[in-house]
This record gives sequence, C-alpha cells and structure tokens, in this order.
Amino acid sequence: MAEDKIKEIADLRERIDEVDCQLVRMLNERARLALAIRELKPHVNWGLYDPKREEEIFRNLAECNEGPLFAENLREIYGAILHVMKELRE
Repeated sequence: MAEDKIKEIADLRERIDEVDCQLVRMLNERARLALAIRELKPHVNWGLYDPKREEEIFRNLAECNEGPLFAENLREIYGAILHVMKELRE
C-alpha cells in the first residue's frame, strides 16, 4: 500500500516538473512580449510604467482564475513577475 502511494507521489512530482517547464517557457514568452512593448512605448510617448495596465492585469487574472489559488495569491505571484519584467534588460 505504501509503495502505491510512493509511486503516486513520484508520478505527481513528474507532472509538476513538466508544468514547471511549461511555466518557464511561458514566462520567457511573456518577457519577450514585454520587451517588445517596452521598445515601442517611446515611439508613442508612453511611460514605461503604467499603473492602470497593472491593475487591468490583476483584474484579468482574477476573472480567469478557477482556483484553488485565490485572487490575492495571484496578485502576489504576478506582483513578483511584473517586478522582474520591469527590471528585465535585453
């Protein structure tokens, strides 16, 4: 019985590793898109930081969230992501 649970844990951890790799790929894609936007903003006289857009992102996340994470959890996670994206250099 314990061996079955150990196998189940190993399988779930393998799936987590796969999801983690997908997240890394998606975060890198997001970074590429953010860098492209950053490059365009000076051409339309927009500042690099847009607090309205940041709040829009948080609203969008809350709307598409199906749980088990709470909206506040996503806000915390994405706060860190957005911070890193702002610091990102090409």
